[in-house]
Amino acid sequence: MTKRSPSASPEFSVREFFQRFPDEDACLSHIMDVRFGGTRFDCPKCGVIGATFHKLRERRVYSCSACGHHVAPTAGTILHDTRTPLVSWFYAMYLFCTTRHGVSGKELQRQLGVTYKTAWRMGQQIRELAMKADNFDALLAGHVELDEAYVGGRTSGGKRGRGAPNKTIVMGLVERGGRMAAEVVPNVRKDTLRSVVLDKVAPGSIVSTDELMSYGLLTGDGYEHGTVKHGVKEYAHYDYRTGVTHHVNSVEGFWRLFKASVRSTHVAISPKYMRRYLAEFTFRANHRERVNGMFDLLVGAL
Repeated sequence: MTKRSPSASPEFSVREFFQRFPDEDACLSHIMDVRFGGTRFDCPKCGVIGATFHKLRERRVYSCSACGHHVAPTAGTILHDTRTPLVSWFYAMYLFCTTRHGVSGKELQRQLGVTYKTAWRMGQQIRELAMKADNFDALLAGHVELDEAYVGGRTSGGKRGRGAPNKTIVMGLVERGGRMAAEVVPNVRKDTLRSVVLDKVAPGSIVSTDELMSYGLLTGDGYEHGTVKHGVKEYAHYDYRTGVTHHVNSVEGFWRLFKASVRSTHVAISPKYMRRYLAEFTFRANHRERVNGMFDLLVGAL
């Protein structure tokens, strides 16, 4: 097996994207493959087993060769009746998969040559796709880090961090070496944080947090809870009793990236749409190892 050069193009480069999806028909064919498994399947109207469906010219429709029944691959999706070319939609999804810092509406406007209103709407709908594609049923388990953050809002002076005004409170949960989830929360009270943990983390898991008092109840809920005391500059703590090192570095790294992206790429995010942006970033974090796989997951969520 030939070793791949470190300077070689990424797994799913722009060149490879346009080779794979050069025109409208290629995009429609891919949607047909994802939603119906190809162009041969049982016709829902005439009942012919393994009927062949062929593409109609000038229309986003496939027709049954036996009875002429029409199947629209984009029906019931965000692409239904869109006047924006499918290649533009696919390229927008590709951009969301290949960037670390996200894609702003203005960037989509420049890249796709559409109006800002269209670009903004496309971005929001793709973020909703990410929420749908990353909706896993299994609870986080093993060793899970928890940390809350305060994001967004323009302030000049005043208090920073916990209790800062005009901020959206978000909570992140990360499996060591595994998946992550993030939620918008109304406050950092015990009942609020406890509800999120019980909903997202499997009982019996090891849980690491900072010294926030609201996390103190977790041991009583059946979790092995350990803390690090940031107030005294402690960023990792080894528990000699259990042999576990507690820290929240993984989830804090996610918040550093997210906050930097808000400041540089998006400038500001309103609380109304914060959940969608969190879904976008957690989706990339959970599927970062394969860009083309991430892209196919988005198409599959249409």
